[in-house]
Amino acid sequence: MMIEPSQLLLFMLAGWVLNLTPGPDVLYIISRSLRGGRRAGFAAVAGISTGCLVHVALASLGLGVLLATSATLFMVVKGVGAAYLLWVGMRLLLAKGSPDTLQQGVDAGGGAGSWWQVFAGGFLTNVLNPKVVLFFLAFLPQFISPSVQNKTLAFAMLGLIFTVNALPITALYVLAADRMRSSRWAARGMQWLDKVAGVLFIGFGVRLALSARPVP
Repeated sequence: MMIEPSQLLLFMLAGWVLNLTPGPDVLYIISRSLRGGRRAGFAAVAGISTGCLVHVALASLGLGVLLATSATLFMVVKGVGAAYLLWVGMRLLLAKGSPDTLQQGVDAGGGAGSWWQVFAGGFLTNVLNPKVVLFFLAFLPQFISPSVQNKTLAFAMLGLIFTVNALPITALYVLAADRMRSSRWAARGMQWLDKVAGVLFIGFGVRLALSARPVP
């Protein structure tokens, strides 16, 4: 057995707690849900989940170890990821729109871009963050039984379970943001929400840029 039932329950509970922690992924899901409603929110979730699966695949194949041990590769990926978060933040800060235009966007479900663009944005937000694959490398092996022969398969399965296990939490974020979106102050406050989200994305970008590579 790859993981004992009691360990699996602990793994799932830990996953829920970790997915409740605010970060770039959560911020992206909420901001897209507020702008485009449930469809945009779930497109963001799909993109982020796909990014997680890429990280799991890289870690399972041993490429995550290369990222963890190569300072140059880590710096390159980190730099690209930080630049992307900063770019997203600046776009939100510089976005313009009158209250009437914003109200039309809220009513029509606009303002979030096409569902493919939202999906791609979520995917890039996740997959360009090298700390995600390092997290999987540090977190998942704790729940793999030493007696398991095919540890690569066990790692991949736990990564898949972690990603699927996150869906109820991310769905709650989408539904809560969509509910807020339908309130009276949604259109009036959307500009301010964009500014706040922009500042937070810039903050996440700066934090990622300044983060150090974990010592193997």
